[in-house]
Amino acid sequence: MTTPDDGAPFLDEEMSRFLSQFQADTAPLEELRERLDAIRGRGEAADGLVRAEVLPSGALGSLRIDPRAMRLGADALAEAVLAAANDATADLTAQMAGLMTDGLNPFADEIRRFDQD
Repeated sequence: MTTPDDGAPFLDEEMSRFLSQFQADTAPLEELRERLDAIRGRGEAADGLVRAEVLPSGALGSLRIDPRAMRLGADALAEAVLAAANDATADLTAQMAGLMTDGLNPFADEIRRFDQD
């Protein structure tokens, strides 16, 4: 007669092996997520009088306007703010593309095999 514990040590070992392998396989993705969360896009305009920082969410994280920028006038200042924000977004996009390329390289062979099947 068998008991509910028959084979349990083997299953525990197999499950532990499976979980360890899963954690090892997903570690690069977790690192990539952390790196993506930490990046910031930066841009400036009006000879550095206006500086913007964009977060990974796309939100404006900070905006610094040098008091001398007030001499630009309302329209020129508005254009400078938009230009700095756009530059920051472009910087963020470039950084994210580089991180994604580097971060997904460990999975490239597996993705190619998946596409071939």
